[in-house]
Amino acid sequence: MAKTKLKDEEAVKVKTTKRASFKKNKPIKTDVEIRVGKNKGIAKSLVINTPEMPDFGNRKAGPKSLKTRPEVDKSYKDNKIHGAPDYTKSDARASKPPIRKSKKELHPHRESLISELPAETPKIQKVRVVKTSGQKKIFVLDTSVILYNHDSINNFEDNDVAIPITVLEELDNFKKGNDTKNFEAREFIRIIDALSDKGTLTNWIPLVKSKGGKFKVVMNERSTLDAREIFDDNKPDHRILNAALTLTQEYPDRKVILVSKDINLRLKAKSLNLTAEDFLTGKIKDVEGLYTGISTINSLSSRVIDKLYQTGCCLPKDIGVKNPVPNHYFILRNTNTSALAFYNSLTKRVERIEKRSAFRITPRNAEQVFALHAILNPDVKLVTLQGVAGTGKTLLALAAALDQKRNFKQVFLARPIVPLSNKDIGFLPGDIKSKINPYMEPLYDNLKFIQSQYNEKDKEYKNITDSLENEKLVIQPLAYIRGRSISNVCFIVDEAQNLTPHEVKTIITRAGQGTKIIFTGDIYQIDTPYLDAQSNGLSYLIDKVKHHSIYAHVRLEKGERSELANLANDLL
Repeated sequence: MAKTKLKDEEAVKVKTTKRASFKKNKPIKTDVEIRVGKNKGIAKSLVINTPEMPDFGNRKAGPKSLKTRPEVDKSYKDNKIHGAPDYTKSDARASKPPIRKSKKELHPHRESLISELPAETPKIQKVRVVKTSGQKKIFVLDTSVILYNHDSINNFEDNDVAIPITVLEELDNFKKGNDTKNFEAREFIRIIDALSDKGTLTNWIPLVKSKGGKFKVVMNERSTLDAREIFDDNKPDHRILNAALTLTQEYPDRKVILVSKDINLRLKAKSLNLTAEDFLTGKIKDVEGLYTGISTINSLSSRVIDKLYQTGCCLPKDIGVKNPVPNHYFILRNTNTSALAFYNSLTKRVERIEKRSAFRITPRNAEQVFALHAILNPDVKLVTLQGVAGTGKTLLALAAALDQKRNFKQVFLARPIVPLSNKDIGFLPGDIKSKINPYMEPLYDNLKFIQSQYNEKDKEYKNITDSLENEKLVIQPLAYIRGRSISNVCFIVDEAQNLTPHEVKTIITRAGQGTKIIFTGDIYQIDTPYLDAQSNGLSYLIDKVKHHSIYAHVRLEKGERSELANLANDLL
């Protein structure tokens, strides 16, 4: 009862002191030790009384005694602490006692509380928001991009490139073999090894050939949004998706883009709200507007056409052409007559073309006349023939090559080994010639058709057979072209639409002195995965090499194989 009464009197005393303190508005000095921080909100809870705690009998005040402490004013400036003397009575002029300078010993429990408080409340740091404008992007490469172009890592300007560890695992499976994809895998591994040098691949490493970009290998493929659980399969594609998703969480202020030649993988990435796009390097924008090599000029003056027949040439301005393309072909017409011509960049004249045949293969339309002329023109070293099936691309190229084989020491025919629908026929018995013969049969078919134009007793018929036996005429797959130097050879590459831009570059760089290369193919009939009409090597070559004086291109549109073949092309 005595304790309760004492506490009630002290509570009334504190309330009275609070009212007096507000009235006088004078500072109160007391034996109080207060440690405050800069944050006022925190300082209110850090007011501590330094006098000794009361002793109740044989027991010193413990934690339970703190609960009976009366409520105090929350303003730390005018705060009145329980147990401190009251100097704010009605006599405002009363002299204030001197402040005690001697330190009193604190109760062990109170001393521990004070020692746990920081000397100064730490500042709350503001989160710095980085603007995304001007930030470098992060491109995550799929395995298909590297197999398409081993130098793809250097084609992203000043942006950074990330390579999931799963991609390196897949490249390890592709490094053995003689195919182009095996070469691409080995070259990429060498590039990464040279760039990493003595460092680690988990840190950003500068790319030497880029404009300030960096690359690293992503080891973490465990994302919060797990593609393996969503698609219910732990396949490499899903681990690559997880690596890209991890980067979006690690770098929230940067745009992460998955780059893949696999359309289905790009669709899966977009379904996970992840930006995905195709590898655009080497991809032409407008296939329909691809260079054709042929122009038709109607309603031309009869005087100009007569001049072509009389003198064999005219000026480009005579037919209304200001800036002609070298080796460009023209069909000149009026109501009465017509003429075929091309622009000779050496003479800077438009010259008339006469129809001619090669090994008894006679052109059946103006496009075939142009194709045969381009191959037989000694000033043209590179020719591309593009057209649908049955337009005579391979037949014309082979016939023209045989017609001028005396100018070359060898006629070389090659095509990529890509079976129909990309289904391999398996391991065949016999030597290498027996294994590749099934892939080379289309070339043999055209060669047999040319032979059929002669009798078996004719000299030309025997020459073709002898050329095959003496290896004057060689038919081989393109897998064995790398590393060779081909000089004084007429080199025909069939089905060039199944090549990548890098493979086309590799073939052309094999050419030595006196070599002519002819590429034939249909850009809409592609059997190789990850290639399309925009990204294949033939389209890339036509788009990049036009306007050069040693290059000629002809697009064949009219089918001449048979009415049945034309029916299939038009209606099926």
